Amino acid sequence: MISRDLIVDSGPKEISIALLEQKQLVELNKEKKDIKYAVGDIYLGKVKKIMPGLNAAFINVGYERDAFLHYLDLGAQFRSLHKYYELALKRKGKIIPVQKFKNEPDINKDGKISDVLKAGQTVIVQVTKEPISTKGPRLGSEISIAGRNLVLLPFSDKVSVSTKIESAEEKNRLKALIMSIKPQNYGVIIRTVAEGKKVATLDTELRDLVERFEKAFNGLHRDITKPKLFIRELNLTNAIIRDILNVSFTSITVNDHVLAAEIKQYVREIAPDKEKIVRIYKGESPIFDHFGVTKQIKTLFGKTVSFRHGSYLIIEHTEALHVIDVNSGNRSKADADQETNALQVNLEAAKEIARQLRLRDMGGIIVIDFIDMQSNEHKQKLFDTMKEIMADDRTRHNILPLSKYGLMQITRQRVRPEMNISVEEKCPACNGTGKIGPSLLYIEKIENDLKMILEKVKTRNFILRLHPFIAAFLTIGFRPEYRKMAKRNNCKIEIRPINSYHFLEYRFTDKFGDEIDLG
Repeated sequence: MISRDLIVDSGPKEISIALLEQKQLVELNKEKKDIKYAVGDIYLGKVKKIMPGLNAAFINVGYERDAFLHYLDLGAQFRSLHKYYELALKRKGKIIPVQKFKNEPDINKDGKISDVLKAGQTVIVQVTKEPISTKGPRLGSEISIAGRNLVLLPFSDKVSVSTKIESAEEKNRLKALIMSIKPQNYGVIIRTVAEGKKVATLDTELRDLVERFEKAFNGLHRDITKPKLFIRELNLTNAIIRDILNVSFTSITVNDHVLAAEIKQYVREIAPDKEKIVRIYKGESPIFDHFGVTKQIKTLFGKTVSFRHGSYLIIEHTEALHVIDVNSGNRSKADADQETNALQVNLEAAKEIARQLRLRDMGGIIVIDFIDMQSNEHKQKLFDTMKEIMADDRTRHNILPLSKYGLMQITRQRVRPEMNISVEEKCPACNGTGKIGPSLLYIEKIENDLKMILEKVKTRNFILRLHPFIAAFLTIGFRPEYRKMAKRNNCKIEIRPINSYHFLEYRFTDKFGDEIDLG
């Protein structure tokens, strides 16, 4: 069984979430605590401008750039959704259940945007793609409310089952079950994790999703003057847990008590037997350092990524696509011919490439230049292996067979900006200036900062965080240097080595771990 561990680092400005499989980092997500316009959020927006030439409209949802809504993304039931909104306005939020609502005719799939929308109109829209670069959010009006096992589709009647559920018998069971319990005018997508679930579990979740949608219309008494958030998608942390939590999940470790309580509550609701896997991290070193995540981030996000036996990838990003070049490096086996070596390197590269696509959340077009192989059998094996490995990728994707030039093309849905982490660091000695101070004065500089702090704060109990090499220098000997420093300044200092710090980086914190500003 594959072990899957989720490590959640809650910092002052953002939450970082690392997914480890067999202790290997496979996904990394960062959520700013003040983030807006997340995929899945539903807004009441204002039609700003109709663009007949594009058959689209620009919608004001409060972002600095207007969001884009194409006619094909309105959804067939747009008129029903809009009429239900207008009915809620007239009734001052005292709505009728959707199941008792009479649906409007579907819009013409070949129609024009100007036949459906007009400037100044209020529309219910859902973010389908986050703002990327200079572009505003991408929107749709085919509303969906995602749960753990089900996705609710208001004003639809279709029921579909995830194609990843292989058993035809189980597909038929789930479809018949949902058809028997779902309210009228609601469609449902049955997710992969619903496999084997009992009717009571699915019925409870379905009722909760229906209530969540209809409750949003309560209290509407006038048309909006400014765009506003209508229904918020779960925050990124809970959304990730919702999508990836399964029976093989080993642990969720969080370094924040409040966030841990929220996650535990969510896990309790969706999988009561898994509540105990949520743990609070109480270690002294940063949580990502403790679990080896920091080191893996530094290793995996560069332009060159090494994998087994000296082979490596070169990953380049352009505006239009991503290019990955596979190199064998100095790998060679005396007992294997060139074709066999090429196949082995390519198969190992495929595993690392699949990992990199998830890790960096690379979207759009990805072109991979594998090492040339002559055998069609080997080419087919590489293609089949890539499809098998990518089956675990939750993001929608499509893989094409190798071309005659040894190139493989992958398209992968892009819904948010690519995860891009710079692994290059400024020179720790000169801080990028090209000039350094005398190394003999480094320890004196630390002590001068300590004296400044002692003048500003009342506490005399400090933690000094710095690079392990410097920490080792300060703590060696019978009378270590840090104790002499503490004695001279009549305070108490605890040395704490931090792997992720630059060589000459250091920070003072109080005994509770809160950083003391030197400014």
